[in-house]
Amino acid sequence: MSNQVWLSQLQEHRAIAVIRAPKMDLGAKMAASVAAGGMRLIEITWNSDRAADLISLLRTELPGCMIGTGTLFNVQQLQDAIASGAQFLFSPHTDPEMIKAAIAKNIPIIPGALTPTEIVTAWSQGASCVKVFPVQAVGGTSYIQSLQAPLGHIPLIPTGGVTLANAKDFLQVGAVAVGLSGELFPKKWVLEANWSAIALQAKKLIRRLN
Repeated sequence: MSNQVWLSQLQEHRAIAVIRAPKMDLGAKMAASVAAGGMRLIEITWNSDRAADLISLLRTELPGCMIGTGTLFNVQQLQDAIASGAQFLFSPHTDPEMIKAAIAKNIPIIPGALTPTEIVTAWSQGASCVKVFPVQAVGGTSYIQSLQAPLGHIPLIPTGGVTLANAKDFLQVGAVAVGLSGELFPKKWVLEANWSAIALQAKKLIRRLN
């Protein structure tokens, strides 16, 4: 999938559900719940239980969604993730070799960066967008806004501290999309298997962003 297609998906859907699943069957239910709430971009972290199997399963079970992965640390993990069917790739850091490997397979890669130097480095290496992480620790929306004047041409996806309450604010100050994890999947609801509450939470988020 080309970067253009990926960017158009981001601009259409604006939010990525990030799932870190302690058990594969739980991960499948978490993904199905946010999909039922209308979310179409789902990231399974590579440190989830049987992440590769879960990605393959979700590609079949949720054909209307794009299923990607994150928390990738090296080229080997990245290649394994692509082999499992991941349609986009996130990493918490910027590794030129990983970017090169993703480009070779025509899979969008979104490396993590924080400072302007790191963001520009990731972009100049060929990243499709840049994940600004952990955004809340450095000022949240005001940080994203302050990056716009010099770096407005680089699509940024803030994660780490994005909530239902502030997600739209990030988009309004220039982020192309946002990633949410804990806010969509409160531990209590996951433990209670309260999938309808999670679906409703996803629906609320989409309503706010639109």
